[in-house]
Parts: sequence; C-alpha cells; structure tokens
Amino acid sequence: MADRIVIDPVTRIEGHLRIEAQVDGGKVAKAYSSGTMFRGMELILQGRDPREAWIWAQRICGVCTTVHAHTSVYAVEDALGVEIPPNARLIRNLIAGAQHIQDHVIHFYHLHALDWVDVTGALTADPVKTAEIAQSISSWKLSSPAYFTGIQARVKKLVDSGQLSLFASGYWGHPAYKLPPEVDLLAVAHYLEALTWQREVIQVHAVLGGKNPHLQTYLVGGMAAAVDGNSPNVINWERLTFIKSRIDQMREFVTQVYVPDVKAVASFYPEWWELGAGHKNYLAYGGLQGGNRTDESKFGFPRGVIVGGDLGNLITLDQKKITEAIAHSYYQYAGGDAAALHPYDGETAPKYAGPQPPYDLLDVDNKYSWLKSPRYDGKPMEVGPLSRMLVAYAAGNGVVKKIVDEALTELKLPATALFSTLGRVAARALESVYLLDLMDQWLAELMNNMESGDNRIHEGGKWDPSTWPAEAEGWGFHEAPRGALGHWVKIKDKKIENYQAVVPSTWNAGPRDEQGQTGPYEASLEGTPVADPEQPLELLRTIHSFDPCLACAVHVVDAKGKERVRVEVR
Repeated sequence: MADRIVIDPVTRIEGHLRIEAQVDGGKVAKAYSSGTMFRGMELILQGRDPREAWIWAQRICGVCTTVHAHTSVYAVEDALGVEIPPNARLIRNLIAGAQHIQDHVIHFYHLHALDWVDVTGALTADPVKTAEIAQSISSWKLSSPAYFTGIQARVKKLVDSGQLSLFASGYWGHPAYKLPPEVDLLAVAHYLEALTWQREVIQVHAVLGGKNPHLQTYLVGGMAAAVDGNSPNVINWERLTFIKSRIDQMREFVTQVYVPDVKAVASFYPEWWELGAGHKNYLAYGGLQGGNRTDESKFGFPRGVIVGGDLGNLITLDQKKITEAIAHSYYQYAGGDAAALHPYDGETAPKYAGPQPPYDLLDVDNKYSWLKSPRYDGKPMEVGPLSRMLVAYAAGNGVVKKIVDEALTELKLPATALFSTLGRVAARALESVYLLDLMDQWLAELMNNMESGDNRIHEGGKWDPSTWPAEAEGWGFHEAPRGALGHWVKIKDKKIENYQAVVPSTWNAGPRDEQGQTGPYEASLEGTPVADPEQPLELLRTIHSFDPCLACAVHVVDAKGKERVRVEVR
C-alpha cells in the first residue's frame, strides 16, 4: 500500500519548499518538489538602467548575498564588451571565496548536521571520551574534557528550560540516528563554535564590500572599492593584512574542525554513499576568473557537463543549449506549455493553476510548482559543489584531483561513491580546502599589483550610454555556493528589455518537464528508505544535501492574483 508523505515547509533552508513522496514498501517510489511562492524579480528589472541591475538583482536573496550582484555585473559587462582591471577581478574573487567557505560551514553545522546528529544524545555523552575522540581526529584547540563538560551543561540547561529554540521540533530519538553520544556532543560543540566563527570571517565582506549582506561596491566595469597601500581611507596594507588574518582563521577551522567532523560523521553512515544519486548529470558554468572574463584556461572552477556519471567524458558547455520548461510550473508561455525557452527569450508570466490553499496534496499530474524546469540539451542537470568538484576532477585539475583522491583513499571509497547524498556533503568540505589556497593566491596577487603601483579598479570606457549599441545581449555566469548561477540580459535603447536569472535551486528543485523527466531533487529521492513516514528524516538528509535556497528561485504573490503594493520611482 503506497502512502504519500508531505513535508511542508521544509525547514533549515532559505525560502519555501514542499516535498511530497510516494512511499511503497518502505522506500520512495516517486517524489515531487514544489516551490510554493512566486519570484518576480525579472519583471522588476525590465525598463531599468542596466548599470543598476546588480543592485536590484542582489536582493533576490540575502543568504547567497553577493552572488547575484556578481553575476549581474558580468552579464552587463558581457553585453557591452567590458573587461575589468585585474584588481577588480581579484577583489570579486576574494569576496566570492569568503562567501563560499562561510556558506559551506554554515550549511554543514546549522542547516544539515541535525539530520545526522541527535542533540539529545549529547546529554548522555561522556565528556572524557568526547575529548579523546576529538583529539584523535584533530589538533583543534578546544578539545579538553572540561570544555565538553561545559558544552554539555549548556545543552542540559536549554533542555531543562523547556525552550529548545533552534533545537525544537527535531526528530530526536529517530532510529536512523547512528552516532554515539560522544560524537553527538562533539558535533553540538562545533555547531555552537561555528556561530561565532562565521560572524567573524565574513568581515572580509565588510572590508571589500562595505557591508554584509548585500555588498555595496560592485560597479559595471569593476569595483568601487578603491585600493592604495599608502592611503588611510581605502583598501590599504592594514586592511589586506586583516583579510589575511581572516583567511588564516578560515583555514584553521576548515582543516581542524569542519573536514574532520565531516569524515567522522560520514563514517557512521556508510549506506549514504550509495543513496541520493539521482540522474548523475552534472553541470558547472565555471568561474572565479584568473584572466579575462572568457578565458576558461584560467578559471578557478572549470566549466563542463557530465552525463550519466561518466567522468571520462567531459562535455564542453554551450550556454545556448540551456532552456526552461513550464509544463508543470505555474507560468504561461506565448508558445504554449510545451515550449522550452532559452533565457535570452525567457518569459516571466505567472499563472497560478493549482489547488487553492489549504489543500491536502499537490495536483502532480498538472502544474505544481512556482519553479520552472531548466534543462541542458534537453536533460535535467544537478548543480552545486559536487558538480563543480566532479567537473574539475574530470577536467584534470591537478589540485582538485589530489584533494579528492586523498579523501577517497582515506575513506576507502571509489570515485563513484561521490554520486550520493554524502558525496554532496563531502564535496562542500573538499571545495573549502581548495578555495583556501586560491584565496591566498588572489590576495598575494592583489598585494603585488599594489606594490608595483597598479591601483586600477574600474574600466570606465563604456560607462557612458551614448557609446552603447542600439541593442545588446549578455550572459553573466558564476558558481554560487549552491551551484551554477546565470543571468541573461537584453538591452535595447539603453534600457533592460528582458532579464532572466536561472538560479542553482531552480536547476535542482525544478519539477518535471514537458517530457515527464524528473528534476534532480525528485530523482535523488527515489529509492530512499523511510523508517517512519511520520518522521521522514531520510528525505530531509538528501534534500538538505543540496542546500536548498528557494528564496532565490521564488518570491511572493497573492493567491488570488491581487496587487499587494505598488512602488513608484520618480
């Protein structure tokens, strides 16, 4: 007898996501992913000055913060044929690197760890044994019995108060939890430490971008973050030294806490190296430019496509093969529901056609999501850290191959084990290690440029709209923490004619397409065992492994289509 499990809303994510799963014989037979709110940012951008697009686009999300600004300026620069100075590129990369590493740590501890860690188990742990485990896997400074005794007391005080706060509503005691109490206590301690750590390391954004979230120093043509080693009022030697200290702080926590914890937790869940694969199609736009905007040979993240898990056949990416379908999405196309449009020609015409809330189940035979269905050459694609690491591995990136091979050897796993729920978790940690070295390189290059007297930060040659062509179009690409992010802009008569953003969580969380092909979330859940349908912890493990950000993919609309507010700009 098949049962339909409904998780709505999925928590410990950004935005609004509903998952429904048909469970038969204790395993998921079919799954359905639904974004439950509408995003209309593309409509807001129409008719605006392309040079200000990044300001608006950055507000698509406050978790990914800078990534939409980053991608937006690249899209407009591509349309206008602008190459930015090396210092601007390096500052953008440093901002992106800091965002990735902070985001990955936050994801593991604050969004995903509680799928593997039973907080109540920490109450029965032996702090002495926890210290022994901690000291056996890392040289991290906070690893004494007294320290873990203090953490245990804090957790007990929270539980005794009856105000569980962020630990409320967990599936505590679920049979799928396998960690010994001592490892539970270790993970809870590092959960709390990561709260302070992430607040401090993201100060890199305050130095280079003025604030976080929503940095203020992007400009089409470069950055507004002036550099001069001899000036007290701009980015100088003192500020760069501060950034170096924060990179060192990132490295210490990533290598001594984050990576050892991922390995420790994964060792108790070996079956999850075989669950959650999905289609095994992976896409990466590439990015973190090392030279001009399109020189792929100098990308920190290589570009490419992998189909069916074939790491021996890396396909060259052609962005012209990207489309979005709406057969099961709450939109309408002028060409009908069977159409699949490239983002340059994309349409954002919302048309809600689902059940009126409250409702029991989605009408999955028809339209059931506010997300579109992106496809590459007609195929669903997974994007994210796992895709990036696999593409880099297949591309022969020597540093990535070394990091990945050493981890697989230590864990005694084949490369194919990465096609899994735990593969996504591991990929984030390994990518963080990779990015730390890149951040050191970018900072050293920036300092060398300044030392040689090169303080260029902006290319203003095409800032004047009178120099623009009557019509232009551009593609901005970036590898955001959650995956491949693309912005497409069409400019006509110096204004934005059309703007489309295809975000990582649209690639991953999108519904079935016009051919009935499932999206990556939906495919990855098939075959997942479910011990207790009333507490579907196993489903959350795989969904959280993607690190959903539905705020990027959808925003809000009145269910009856009524205008809620009008903003007039004079």
